[in-house]
Amino acid sequence: MEFRHLGNSGLKISEITYGNWLTHGSQVENEVAAQCVHAALDAGITTFDTADVYANTIAEQVLGDALKGQRRESLEILTKVYFPTGPKGPNDTGLSRKHIMESISGSLNRLGTDYVDLYQAHRFDYATPLEETMQAFADVVRQGKALYIGVSEWTAEQIRAGHALAEDLGIQLISSQPQYNMLWRVIEEEVVPASEELGVSQIVWSPIAQGVLTGKYKPGEPYPEGSRAAHEESGHFVEKYLNDEVLRAVQQLRPIAEDQGLTMAQLAIAWVLNRPNVASALVGASRPEQIASNAAAAGVTLPAETISAIEEAVGHLAQTDPSLTASPPERLA
Repeated sequence: MEFRHLGNSGLKISEITYGNWLTHGSQVENEVAAQCVHAALDAGITTFDTADVYANTIAEQVLGDALKGQRRESLEILTKVYFPTGPKGPNDTGLSRKHIMESISGSLNRLGTDYVDLYQAHRFDYATPLEETMQAFADVVRQGKALYIGVSEWTAEQIRAGHALAEDLGIQLISSQPQYNMLWRVIEEEVVPASEELGVSQIVWSPIAQGVLTGKYKPGEPYPEGSRAAHEESGHFVEKYLNDEVLRAVQQLRPIAEDQGLTMAQLAIAWVLNRPNVASALVGASRPEQIASNAAAAGVTLPAETISAIEEAVGHLAQTDPSLTASPPERLA
C-alpha cells in the first residue's frame, strides 16, 4: 500500500480508502462486513470512510465494531454529516450548528472513538449560513472531536468560500470527496484547479462507476444476479451508465487492462490515482476477496500510451459538465 498527503496537511492516508456506503448495515451481513474490514487491514489499508446517513447510522456502528482492538493511532477514520438521520425530524438534517454538534457526538459513540481524523460536510446546505456551518466545524475541531475538515460534492465556488472561512477560523479544510471515474469527470474543469490552488485534494468515490468499469455489464445482456444494477435500492445510482454505447466502449478497456496485467477494476482505480489532485480512491466490497484485488491498484503507474488508449476508448463518452458537481438545492428531509 502507498500513502499520500491529504491536501496541504501533514495527514497521510492510504491510496485506497475502504468505504461502507450501500453495504454495511444493509446489503451485507455484519459478519461479512467485519471480514471485509479485516481484509482491508490485511491489504495495508488504514483509511476508512463512512457517514451517519449510511443505513441510518448503522453503518458507523458496524465499522466501529469491526475496528475494535485495532491501534487507533494507526487508522484514519472519516465520517460525514448532512443527510437526514434518526426519525428525520426538522433538525435531523443539514449543516446547522445544532445538527453538526449532535451528529458528531452520535458518530463518535457509534464508531467507538474519541475523534475522527476527517469530518466532512456530505453536501452543501443552502438553508444554513455558511458562516454558521464553518463555526460549528471549528468548534468540533477545537473540542478535539475531529482533526481536519472536508467536504463532499461541493462546487469550486463553495469550496473557495468554505476554505476562506476555515482559514479565518484557524482550522484546516483539506479535502473534497466527489464522484470521479473514467466516465464521470465533472470535477476536472473547475473543482480540481480550485483545489490545487487552495491545498485541497480529492478522495474520490465510485472510481469503478458503480461496477460498470469492471466490464461485468454487457451490452444487450441481463444484469448479473446480485449486481448493483439488479438491486432495487441501489440500481438508480448506476443507471446513467447503462446504455449500450457506454457498455460497448467499456469492453474496449479489457485488452488495455490485460496489457498492463491488471483487472478492469484495477485499471479503473489506477486511472483515478494517476489523475491530478487525487489523494485516494474510495472502494467498497461485499466480499473480502474484492478488497485484496482492488488494493493491488495502489502504486500502479500507467504509461502515457495506456492513458491515451483509455481516452480513445471511453473519453468521448465521459460526462464533463462542471454544473453537475452540485448539492441538492434544498435540504433532503
